Amino acid sequence: MLYLLTTLSDGGDLFNLFRYITFRAGGAFLTALVFGFIFGQPLINVLRRKQGKGQPIRSDGPQTHFAKAGTPTMGGLLIVGALTFSALLWTRLDNPFVLMVMFVTLSYAGIGFADDYAKVRKQNTAGLSSKARLVLGFAVAALAGFWAAHYHPEGLTNQLAFPVFKNMLVNLGFLFVPFAMLVIVGAANAVNFTDGLDGLAIMPVMIAAAAFGIIAYVVGRTDFTSYLEVHYVPDAAEITVICAALIGGGLGFLWYNAPPAAVFMGDTGSLALGGALGAIAVATKHEIVLSIVGGLFVMETLSVIIQVAYFKRTGKRVFLMAPIHHHYEKKGWSEPQIVIRFWIISLILAMIGLATLKVR
Repeated sequence: MLYLLTTLSDGGDLFNLFRYITFRAGGAFLTALVFGFIFGQPLINVLRRKQGKGQPIRSDGPQTHFAKAGTPTMGGLLIVGALTFSALLWTRLDNPFVLMVMFVTLSYAGIGFADDYAKVRKQNTAGLSSKARLVLGFAVAALAGFWAAHYHPEGLTNQLAFPVFKNMLVNLGFLFVPFAMLVIVGAANAVNFTDGLDGLAIMPVMIAAAAFGIIAYVVGRTDFTSYLEVHYVPDAAEITVICAALIGGGLGFLWYNAPPAAVFMGDTGSLALGGALGAIAVATKHEIVLSIVGGLFVMETLSVIIQVAYFKRTGKRVFLMAPIHHHYEKKGWSEPQIVIRFWIISLILAMIGLATLKVR
């Protein structure tokens, strides 16, 4: 919205600043951060009053989690609200990839909200059926996949780009949309699996958003793509503003989610944030790099898949409890130890993912 101020510019005044993505990204970050600080406590008060007993705690979970009974959920509303408000102010609303990412984010926030609401109302951890969540999630992701394919440049439409190999493209054809669906739904559910300890999911999400903010800026500029020999995606640089807003909103939420959490993000936040990362990866043609930058989320998801598959086959467990962060809780690691060490892993993986821009 503020980009419209550039129509008042003669090229050498204050209004001209709004042409620059870096300036608007900084504004988006600060706006989302201030939004989180201002509305965080009032939202928590409302959620606590409306929810009563708060988020149900798994009866088979670690004993330490029972002390968290009564903590309200749906705190993802704060992050999504900050992100949306900031994006409306600072992004170019005529940008197709901005619209695609926000469509996925808000749609997944709605799915997560319905799931959280069902859990609070029933006071159990069941929520929406997994079938309903997947059907809705795949439907949204399918629209996003078609959206991205339509707006990608001709040479990249329906193509899968590989990191490191500068000229390697695989034409997925009609399979691109199903592939995009798997990326977006997989990312959403991976973040959802990771969201099990205070502050565990939000920092890796912010780290991944920072990495993809850089990637989006690079692939959306011909000078950088020419120098680094990566694929140019017109309009992708505007996604940097969304990534900055996500980081600001995430920090505002982390202020209240730091141990001991005053509020949980719930599926409202985890599905929305994971879906956003997946949509950004699809838009920037860096789907494979997402599996590196978001390697922590991949590890959490694989631990669940391995645990379930092995238990069904043998009746035994590989991990003391899945997802894997609960395994380390059972082994005696304290919650802050797990959270901070997983943050460190996320940062290392993000650096590796960014290195693929240069290593060709």
